[in-house]
Amino acid sequence: MYILKLISLLGGLALFLFGMDVMGKALERQAGGKLQTILAKMSSNVFKGFFLGLAVTAVIQSSSATTVMVVGFVNSGIMALKQAVGVIMGANVGTTVTAWILSLTALEGESLVVQLFKPTTLAPLLGVIGIVLYMFTKSEKKQGIGTILLGFTTLMTGMALMSDSMAFLENEKWFADLMVSFTNPILAIVVGAVLTGVIQSSSASVGILQSLCSTGLVTGGVALPIILGQNIGTCVTALISTIGANRNARRAAMVHLYFNLLGVIIFAAIFYGVGAFVPWGFLTETMSEVNIAMIHTTFNVITTIIMLPLHGVLEKLATLSVPEDKEPESTALLDQRLIATPAVAIQRAQEIAADMAQTASQALDGAIGLLEKFDSKGLESVKALEDKTDEYEDALGTYLVQLTGTKLSVHDNRELNILLYTISDVERIADHAVSIAKAGEEIYQKDIAFSEAAKSELKVLSKAVQAVVKSTVAAYCGGDLENARRVEPQEQVVDSLVKEIKGRHVRRLRNGQCKVEYGFVLEDLLTSYERVADHCSNIAVEMLQVSEGKLEAHEYLTALKAGELTESAKFDERFEKYRKQYTFPDEE
Repeated sequence: MYILKLISLLGGLALFLFGMDVMGKALERQAGGKLQTILAKMSSNVFKGFFLGLAVTAVIQSSSATTVMVVGFVNSGIMALKQAVGVIMGANVGTTVTAWILSLTALEGESLVVQLFKPTTLAPLLGVIGIVLYMFTKSEKKQGIGTILLGFTTLMTGMALMSDSMAFLENEKWFADLMVSFTNPILAIVVGAVLTGVIQSSSASVGILQSLCSTGLVTGGVALPIILGQNIGTCVTALISTIGANRNARRAAMVHLYFNLLGVIIFAAIFYGVGAFVPWGFLTETMSEVNIAMIHTTFNVITTIIMLPLHGVLEKLATLSVPEDKEPESTALLDQRLIATPAVAIQRAQEIAADMAQTASQALDGAIGLLEKFDSKGLESVKALEDKTDEYEDALGTYLVQLTGTKLSVHDNRELNILLYTISDVERIADHAVSIAKAGEEIYQKDIAFSEAAKSELKVLSKAVQAVVKSTVAAYCGGDLENARRVEPQEQVVDSLVKEIKGRHVRRLRNGQCKVEYGFVLEDLLTSYERVADHCSNIAVEMLQVSEGKLEAHEYLTALKAGELTESAKFDERFEKYRKQYTFPDEE
């Protein structure tokens, strides 16, 4: 008897946790990282952060996921500790939405509307709709909605199974005695904290408590302190996630702990203090699933009202708990914690890749400046920028490979592929910038004097190369495909200019206007310029090819130039337009 019920209980718990996980992750993918990114960019004050934290948690159905995300943002330097405080408070209120969804099991009535919303009707109905959307549609968005509905169905089925398996406990004396012992607030708080700490989800532990309501032995005096403990136990996930994090990230987790711990202490002191003089009637009443949701929400709302004006105190306590060290601490470029929410991780990787592209562009501009006026500090600056792009590439390469093993939406998978195939090209632009800078050093040290014609031609070529790099960076940083389409015609212009300069140089050699030894430096410069433009082409073509899901990059480029694609006509027009912008002075 007990073994069968235990199997049923564990099976129900497994379905419940699995359904919650599936639904939460599907909701995250549907959000596409947009809501999460808002956390980092729009939580400028505590009150705004509170509402953003509430909204995001209500959508992704997990305060732990939101808090871990916040820890990752703080560790990466995207979010300040002060911003994190409000978001964490909002997450605590947002997580109560799950309890209200689960309280649908308590609906009573014979009307059609009530019957439709009862889980025994609603869950199977949504399950049917979900499986149809998941299996018989090709739209990624519809399949995502189907996954959410299937997750909800699994969750509610697990909840019902747990409730049914525990109903027999109503007649068990030992269970009744256990519930009586939980009227001891301290014991109940500890039990709630431990249970939630083990399963690392306050929503799940509240759901388990709601399923216990089927026994009829869960009173307000039992439920309240257990819920208080559950709010403390949920801090475990964030605390674990700070292992290896910087000081501010650890402080963010401490803010979460102090918010819940102080909230429980203050709430319990007031509640039980008042109860000593004016007994609370509901403490002896049997709780329903709705009552549990009400207690959970009431505690978090009241705690937030009390603690929100004291956000500075929480920040101060966290800072005292994790004091400053003598040695300065750096932030992580790409935080591993964000991989738990792949859409957010990809957006963060895109931001770093954009910084990398801008750094490479700065290196090129600096290198070209050294051709006209060389100085050793400028050379070191270019080398430092190139070193920075190397760091970016190393960090991104490892991070992106890790993301390939996660479940991604079609859009996010495309963005990941673009990053994987283009970061090496971005890094190579910086490498060629160093080559150009070193050519400037050689010109300076050997006192090489190009002819005025050669100087004029190099200036024109430099402008053309800078233009194609700027178009590429603009397209890359903004995901702008229209800008990306302008890159290949500009790259062809650079190729044309390089070819013409080589021809002019040969003619000047024949006429004795240039020295042979100067030609080696010129050749190196032309090669570097041409390679920079080639890497820009690779980046732009990869963006277009992956985003439009057409041919492979090489085939796409060949078809574009051969006039086989609809945009081929514009390619020719753009080439002629850009070519006219870069003209050389007439040869003597």
